[in-house]
Amino acid sequence: MRIGFAVPQFGPFADPHSSARTCAALEELGCHSLWVADRLLSPVVPPEGYPGGGQMSGRYGIHLDPLLALGAAAAATERVRLGSSTLNALWQPPLVLARALTTLDLISRGRLDVGIGLGWMREEYQAAGVPWQGRGERLEETLDVLDAVWRADPVVHTGKLWTIAESTVHPKPFQGPRPPILLGGFAPPALERVGRRADGWLAASMPLALLDGLWAVVAAAAEQAGRDAAGLRRVFRVNAEVTTVEADPSETYRRGTVRQICDHLRVMCTAPNDEVFVDLQMVTDSPEEYLDLAGAFLTELTAE
Repeated sequence: MRIGFAVPQFGPFADPHSSARTCAALEELGCHSLWVADRLLSPVVPPEGYPGGGQMSGRYGIHLDPLLALGAAAAATERVRLGSSTLNALWQPPLVLARALTTLDLISRGRLDVGIGLGWMREEYQAAGVPWQGRGERLEETLDVLDAVWRADPVVHTGKLWTIAESTVHPKPFQGPRPPILLGGFAPPALERVGRRADGWLAASMPLALLDGLWAVVAAAAEQAGRDAAGLRRVFRVNAEVTTVEADPSETYRRGTVRQICDHLRVMCTAPNDEVFVDLQMVTDSPEEYLDLAGAFLTELTAE
């Protein structure tokens, strides 16, 4: 199991210099990867579709740009993989997105994992001026454009939403022919897209029965597309609610002591390509607290 952490970028961690220093310290602790998330705003009125129908943390309204935060992390580190889980890819034209991601891959000398998804908040789409309807089709063409920009020379694309005349688009990414693309999502069309088009799935810590059912959709789609699902990566985000006393065993996929949460992750991660990353930004208030708790997770997850 590979072990990563969230790049500090929300709430009290929304300081690029402090974030970069913390990323360097996380690398020193021995983690495998660092991951950014993507939020534009935190509505005062609970947004439609928010899990549980409750209020979003106000920390999401204080945030660093994910790609710039990842660039700062790249400059501050030397070894760790650098990813996004997830980058809401539809808020900018795909050619512009490809340029930014290529630059990040070059800055990091080939350490970038491109994790993208559709997002879930209508309010962000409205604020970004991007249609909510047709998101899946828009993502499919976004993937087509990224593939054309990174694989072809010269680049040309003609689609329903975007047209790129035959053009020179350089430089190409450090990783050839392109950085790994990981896709998020839990609905059947998103899972099918993972199996058909992606190098891996951006998931979350969840009950094992739910995981088995969702992964079966990915595996079936991969088989139908002539691909081997065993070669796909699975990256599980852990939004840890850390408790000092043991939680109900049925809840340890999302809350519990460090040991309880790690025990669940060990049972969940059964494939050689499986990876977890723990987001501690909602349960700590300072870089020192973040690093102390990250160290506890690393110690527990790497224990024999």
